[in-house]
Amino acid sequence: MLEGKTVAVVVPAYNEENQIGMVIETMPDYVDRIVIVNDCSNDKTGEVVLDYIEKSGPSSVRLVPYPVQPVRNLYNEAEMVLQEMAEKEIEYHVRSEVVNTDPDNSRIILINHIDNGGVGAAIARGYKWCKDHDIDCTAVMAGDGQMDPSELEGICLPVVTENIDYVKGNRLIHPSARYVIPKVRFFGNSVLSMLTKIASGYWRISDTQTGYTAISLRALKRIKLHEIYRRYGMPNDMLVKLNIAKCSLKEVMIKPIYHVGEQSKMKVSKVIPTVSWLLFRSFFKRIWVKYFLRDFHPLFLFYTLSFVLGIGAMVYFVKLMVEVIHAIQTGMDVGTLPVLAFIFLIISSSQAFIFAMWMDIQDNERLYK
Repeated sequence: MLEGKTVAVVVPAYNEENQIGMVIETMPDYVDRIVIVNDCSNDKTGEVVLDYIEKSGPSSVRLVPYPVQPVRNLYNEAEMVLQEMAEKEIEYHVRSEVVNTDPDNSRIILINHIDNGGVGAAIARGYKWCKDHDIDCTAVMAGDGQMDPSELEGICLPVVTENIDYVKGNRLIHPSARYVIPKVRFFGNSVLSMLTKIASGYWRISDTQTGYTAISLRALKRIKLHEIYRRYGMPNDMLVKLNIAKCSLKEVMIKPIYHVGEQSKMKVSKVIPTVSWLLFRSFFKRIWVKYFLRDFHPLFLFYTLSFVLGIGAMVYFVKLMVEVIHAIQTGMDVGTLPVLAFIFLIISSSQAFIFAMWMDIQDNERLYK
């Protein structure tokens, strides 16, 4: 436990038989549960974890067995509904099985995915287990050993002592970032961080691709875990969902770590287009859900106006290009109406977008700690 609060670490693992042992052995003693989600690995990852489970004794911290059925009365209908939904939620996750014979009391928990779901799906399944067992603070560490366990306390403490909903590491602000992080990854990370600022509403964040995070039990209960993006866009999608749920966020500096024996499974050339499209869709979902359906805000009108005017500007731009081509062919002058209409619409669209962005920044400033 950390400051009297239970702590678990979710470890998504796919073909990590050479690294997973190091991750388990270096896990700090205050971590009450190590929840390893084996994402249908082709190697001996599951067997290695099973060996560690057999060697390790039960955890000193006993958890309440799941599920716990509340006693129905006149005033807890809402709690009963949430409990029923929580029990049914597992049906929407990737099919899996908990390998432990006594999972409620084992320190190392092994969950095997029956089908490969992706890193996001593995983390979501680990989150589900921790939420069901009322873990106060749930961190995420990769199974490839790229995260320094000595930094875990700094990631978890804001959740435990400051009531922050979500804490994420930031490698880009570390003095060694430009020298240690491969240039291609640094560039890709910077591009996706810029897009994630706009899509998520957390305008002051960077290094959005880091998986070294910690989340509170309160935040886990506010989002639909089974809807978390299942692949490498998971950190970006998670930020959008947390912002819609009005969760507070804090960043802490962590060191970039490479060349510890890991083999990266992420291809930047494929991830950037995929995640960019995800963020494009997520931006509109956030604006629609957060600022229209749940709580109307004027920035919704300004964003909508900017897009409508922008579309109008593109229409007149096409007309202008047609007239320019026609003028070149015939020697006639270009009409002033398309030119003036395009200039008016593009300027108005830009102004509306800037106003909306400014309101967005101001509204979300309170969520960034």
